[in-house]
Amino acid sequence: MTDHHPLLRQLPAIDRLLNTPPLKAMADSHAHAQLRAAAQAAVEELRRRLLAGEKPLPDLAPGAVARLAVEFLHALETPSLRRVLNLTGTVLHTNLGRAPLAQSALQAVVEVARGYSTLEYELGEGRRGERHVHVEELLCRLTGAEAALAVNNNAGAVLLALAALAGGKSALVSRGELIEIGGSFRIPEIMAAGGVRLVEVGTTNKTHLDDYRRAIGDGTALILKVHTSNYRILGFTSTVTGEELAALGRERGLPVLEDLGSGLLLDPAALGLPREPTVREALATGIDAVTFSGDKLLGGPQAGVIAGRQEIIARLKHHPLARALRLDKMTLAALEATLRLYLDPQRALREIPALGMLAIPAEELLRRCRELLPPMQAVAGDRADLEIIPATATVGGGAMPLAELPGFALAVTPHRLSLQQLAARLRRSDPPVVGRTQDNRLLLDPRTLLPGEEPLLTKALGAALAAPSHD
Repeated sequence: MTDHHPLLRQLPAIDRLLNTPPLKAMADSHAHAQLRAAAQAAVEELRRRLLAGEKPLPDLAPGAVARLAVEFLHALETPSLRRVLNLTGTVLHTNLGRAPLAQSALQAVVEVARGYSTLEYELGEGRRGERHVHVEELLCRLTGAEAALAVNNNAGAVLLALAALAGGKSALVSRGELIEIGGSFRIPEIMAAGGVRLVEVGTTNKTHLDDYRRAIGDGTALILKVHTSNYRILGFTSTVTGEELAALGRERGLPVLEDLGSGLLLDPAALGLPREPTVREALATGIDAVTFSGDKLLGGPQAGVIAGRQEIIARLKHHPLARALRLDKMTLAALEATLRLYLDPQRALREIPALGMLAIPAEELLRRCRELLPPMQAVAGDRADLEIIPATATVGGGAMPLAELPGFALAVTPHRLSLQQLAARLRRSDPPVVGRTQDNRLLLDPRTLLPGEEPLLTKALGAALAAPSHD
């Protein structure tokens, strides 16, 4: 990069830019300081491009620079965290926010966010209360636990449990359960962060009860079992059951903790899913406590739950990390409302969006595709081919890696755009649309399209195909 460029002197002055039509048209709706900052940002961006030697050379005319300034202004005013139309077919899409909330959960969030609340206040006694009480009784009723605590996510729940139960000592974990999940979250690293020394037992594919028994020493404080929710080891394998570990824990006076991950509260058969242990079933083995997520198969907001014996949960509640990891009022409101739906399992299936998406039969998805096809063909015209094809969706969120959700999707093959151009344009629409590419086609899976979003999808596709193809 050089310090000078012959075209730098052609960059228009800021005051001149402010008098161009694009920026003058925005003077009534924006403060002068906002417009000046946008003009300065545009000039600095062009200066950077020139000094970097980027090709082709940018248009330095005042009108072109002013239009760039308007783009900067719009970008600044556009929220970074935005609603997205999810057409990927991945129900618990981690990058797209995992589980969408039920209507009652949304209403609960609005109600507590618009004013003051009973977050840490007991109305009966007129004194300070505890925020965990808003969901503890519901969690106990739904899981069979004696006590429960909710924190900011499942990684936080595992960290808190490890630090409170085994900080400064060691915990036993099967080598086949030393998992890594999204965001480089690894069991060995989270144990180290909690001040817990990892003692590996067994082998990757086979671990026996005697492996745990032989590994117990003076410094052992915990037995940790990790449910492999995001992968499976198949073939010549052997694992130790929760009942066996719970019995060993009682025999040796050690607490047993299981990280379930997904947090399934309903029988998976009701969702048409493969066998997966529910939280109630895990606790029924005699294990002292389990941890699980709020925004995976539970279908609520991001949260991490620890449920189990009263004595265990009490230790966690009084650990310093519990305050650092605590939930805010809006998350608590959404979690409480979601849990209340589970008091009637049929209502939960009807009203929790993620559960409903998982349970959609293939014939219903075919019907939806047939309804979507005519209006989408109308806006596509001769610019793309659309057809209905069989497609398999996934649960997502690191849950049920072998589960296949059979269904149908709309396959779009653009004529005048590349597949990458079409996908990029849909991502730039308002709201953005995200599908998935497969076999040189863009697949739009209606399984993850929420009710009422169909017109938005049709409009976005029409606009993406109709725009000039110079991008």
